[in-house]
Amino acid sequence: MTTRRRPAAARPLRALRFVPATPERWDDLAALFGERGACGGCWCMVWRLPRASFVAGKGAKNRDALRRLVRGGDSPGVLAYDGKRPIGWCAVAPRADYPALGRSRVLKPVDDLPVWSISCLFVEKESRRRGVSARLIRAAAAFAASCGARTVEGYPVEPRAGAQPDPFVWTGLASAFRRAGFREVARRSETRPIMRKAVRGGRA
Repeated sequence: MTTRRRPAAARPLRALRFVPATPERWDDLAALFGERGACGGCWCMVWRLPRASFVAGKGAKNRDALRRLVRGGDSPGVLAYDGKRPIGWCAVAPRADYPALGRSRVLKPVDDLPVWSISCLFVEKESRRRGVSARLIRAAAAFAASCGARTVEGYPVEPRAGAQPDPFVWTGLASAFRRAGFREVARRSETRPIMRKAVRGGRA
């Protein structure tokens, strides 16, 4: 009888750096997202646009919308680099910038507290399952704090059992948010907690 060998664990990424998506980094963000715009032509626009506009714009129009945000000077998120290579993305902005959140029964506001929202995470395939997401979440919270945020909120998935396919966890996993110091504040669906972290004085 032969036993199947488990594949060796990948070496943890230790030299990562995290920077806001500024105009000069647009080409890196576009390269990271690729032709599919990270997932099905979304280009991180699903929470920002009315549903009909988002669907009609899948692909080039959504890409142009994200490019206008980045090149307009309002960084809509944080990029992760391994050396000079972009490997990850985390979208973060004031919740008011994501009107689609307000239309969600599950993700409607918890209270009247002004919050910044982490709405999306994307890590290239080769760098997944190596702790990048939790570090991206921490970096996004720190960036939000530097912009004046006091509370940062996330809307991760907590699968019932077993592994969840990567395309279905683009809002992040609850376990990654916990590792980044977030705590659950509401749960209106078995698999969709709302999690928060308090940030102060430009630090998270």
